[in-house]
Amino acid sequence: MTTERPRRSLRLSDDEVWEFVRDAHTGVMTTLRRDGMPISLPVWFAAVDRIIYVRTRGRKLQRIANDPRTAFLIESGRRWGELKAVHFTGRSSLVEPAAGLQVRIDAEMERKYAGSRTPTSHMPAETVSLYADAMRWTAFTPDRRVLSWDNGALLSRETS
Repeated sequence: MTTERPRRSLRLSDDEVWEFVRDAHTGVMTTLRRDGMPISLPVWFAAVDRIIYVRTRGRKLQRIANDPRTAFLIESGRRWGELKAVHFTGRSSLVEPAAGLQVRIDAEMERKYAGSRTPTSHMPAETVSLYADAMRWTAFTPDRRVLSWDNGALLSRETS
């Protein structure tokens, strides 16, 4: 008689998903052009109350205003056994966070990116002005379709 070992899931639990997202450095946000073509771009973000906030500018804002359907990917790992990712689908909107929420978003952005930012004193004045005037907040709200995996779970299975 053979006993089948229970298969350990490669999927992350809901709490594991949000822990991974909270601590991830860079996300990949996908928006849709008017012709339906997806455009994926790396972004810095803050996850607050299971909503992902991105401060951005340019055509991303136009694409979101035109079609709010968005995907968001966070991944890590270099070797196969280290690959871990979360892929969300959902909707984005342009927002102006209320004061209390803005404080929380700013604190999260500071926690994650304080050591990664280029000081404005090291940038041309035109660049500083371009970003200061054009930046807006977007809020990405995931729907229930979450795809996640952690290949490390396969490597940590017990062998009998």
